[in-house]
Amino acid sequence: MSLRHSIAAALLWPTRFLPIRILRDLTVGFAQAIAVRADSRATLSALLDAHSKIETMAATTAVRYGGGVNPKHRIMAYHEFFTARVRPGERVLDVGSGNGFLALSMAQAGANVEGVEIVPANVEIARARHAHPNIVYRVGDVTRDTLSPGFDTVAMSNVLEHLPDRAALLRRLTTQTGAKRFLIRIPCFDRDWLVPLRKELGLDWRSDSTHETEYTLAEFDSELAAAGLARAETILRWGEIWAVAIAR
Repeated sequence: MSLRHSIAAALLWPTRFLPIRILRDLTVGFAQAIAVRADSRATLSALLDAHSKIETMAATTAVRYGGGVNPKHRIMAYHEFFTARVRPGERVLDVGSGNGFLALSMAQAGANVEGVEIVPANVEIARARHAHPNIVYRVGDVTRDTLSPGFDTVAMSNVLEHLPDRAALLRRLTTQTGAKRFLIRIPCFDRDWLVPLRKELGLDWRSDSTHETEYTLAEFDSELAAAGLARAETILRWGEIWAVAIAR
């Protein structure tokens, strides 16, 4: 921990005993004190940086509120995009299957799902909490491992934006798995006007610091075309692109 953060932690320690309502009012008060500074660029940068940090803390707290499951699964209902488009009996490769929550939904819709996840701990959680007769979970890296053929569909929910060389990866998935259809969920760059403003100010504009990119439709189409794919269906919702892409 840096000296600055150590000093801040020491100064904030007494606030642990204050009611949440008072802490909220203090936070707003500090933000208002920053907002009246003369240097508008520096002030705006400070406010937007604080806004991002608060959003991150809110997302973490939301998981606790949801008993370990982020409420976004329920509120965004993005599982329904995938489950409505998988066919009973088809083979689905769930790339970056995480804790298996989406894989379970697709299996319950009748698909035979193989979930491949790079983090072993996530695979253990998936096997323990989201097992199903129609699912096989395994640890793997789709950018390196040889993939099994015979799949009908590849599902990628908030995965593509984390990876480099995305067009090459999509081509690799198409060639090795034989899948002719992709169900893809990715974040939009133009989800909010504050995103390009953060970029203009030199701030981290991404919704997740591990993202390699976030997309406009034109950028997404360019990557799909380079991979020999094209959008067949598109839904823009919750600042995201939900798309069906097919081999051209």
